Amino acid sequence: MANKTLKTKQKSLASEIVSSIETKLSEAGAATKKMKKSIEKSADNLAKKLAKLMHKAEKKATKPAKASEKKVKKEVAKAKKNADKAAKNAKRTAKKAVAAVTEATVSDAPATPRTTRKPAPAPKPATSKATRTPRPKTPASPAPTPAETPTEAV
Repeated sequence: MANKTLKTKQKSLASEIVSSIETKLSEAGAATKKMKKSIEKSADNLAKKLAKLMHKAEKKATKPAKASEKKVKKEVAKAKKNADKAAKNAKRTAKKAVAAVTEATVSDAPATPRTTRKPAPAPKPATSKATRTPRPKTPASPAPTPAETPTEAV
């Protein structure tokens, strides 16, 4: 879209340049076809350069607005992040205060200091296969004793 508007600007600018130069030439004297072609060609080149310069100027004018918008967005994001941090810190402080109050009310006696280290587990006795005593084998199902057999009692 910008290219179409740029080209229309160039054409209108070139035609204005040509008409103004031709009016000056008509005052001075008759212009030949060769002179008119040269004027048109030069006017087209000049119009292209001027249109580019005008387009750059327009871009520069919009650029600061975009930069300020970016800056505002950045500041808003930063403010939001800081507010979230502040809320988180306030929550943590409130939890600590509540914990301190409940701890103080639960035990009026001096509290034992908390240690962050865990107690070391008790050492296990070293066992080896040679020092182990064998267990007696127990039968899976008890066998009937000879006194209990019903066939012998007659």
